[in-house]
Amino acid sequence: MEQTVTQVLTPLQKIIDTAIDFLVNYSFQVIGAVLILIIGAIAARWTGGIVLRLCQRKKLDVTLAKFFANAVRIIFLMFAIVVALGKVGITIAPFIAAIGATAFGLTYAIQGPLSNYAGGLAIILGRPFKVGDTVTIHDVTGIIEDVRLAFTTMVDEDGVKIMIPSRQIVGEIVHNSGPTRIVESAIGISYESDPEKAIHIIRQTIGRFDDVATARPPQAGISGFADSSVTIAYRYWVPATKRFATSAAVNLAIYQALRQAGITIPFPQHEIKILGDARGKQA
Repeated sequence: MEQTVTQVLTPLQKIIDTAIDFLVNYSFQVIGAVLILIIGAIAARWTGGIVLRLCQRKKLDVTLAKFFANAVRIIFLMFAIVVALGKVGITIAPFIAAIGATAFGLTYAIQGPLSNYAGGLAIILGRPFKVGDTVTIHDVTGIIEDVRLAFTTMVDEDGVKIMIPSRQIVGEIVHNSGPTRIVESAIGISYESDPEKAIHIIRQTIGRFDDVATARPPQAGISGFADSSVTIAYRYWVPATKRFATSAAVNLAIYQALRQAGITIPFPQHEIKILGDARGKQA
């Protein structure tokens, strides 16, 4: 029985002795490494905040400011990790070699994510759009909410969040209309009505809506001549999230204003003439 207890305690005593030796020899190094990591994390957060505030003070783009702040944080954290590893006697050269070899082998497997990050970097540096812009990409329109390395987030008129991978944006045609989006429509009036009066009424009616942008005045004019009407087209700019509601309200207001002004809005008409039989007339 005593021999069995001794057999059990001997390995346990070796583990305890090893732990004690480790604590005696490396306790200060471990504590120093932990302190370095904590100080490094605090310094990274503090420095990143300073960079972000400095960029905001210089009125730099929000997306670019966040990118610079995050880059500074990552650099400080990596430096703290390298110093902490060296404090406990761990060299990073083998890790760098192993990471390089692994990255070379995984390059083909992660081409998609890598291309997204490369595309995101091109978007952040090139700045084809910024947060708050109304953008159309691949027939998808929305307001830019966030720009990251891997993807860009948009919000459409229905409040739906749309995430587009960065590689699907770079190299494509991007329509950026700033904070607003254009609305185009048309209405027909009879040939007997005064087109100048109708155009004046349409412009006045559109201008009464608060959601219509004032930086760009509404436009209206004759766009064509149909069989039974003169087509008057008009266009204006509204926030992307209110495009449908505003356009519906504007169309109704224009229709009512033209009717009250006595301007006729004709329906499609076709004139048919019946010719008599030439032989019947001779008879």
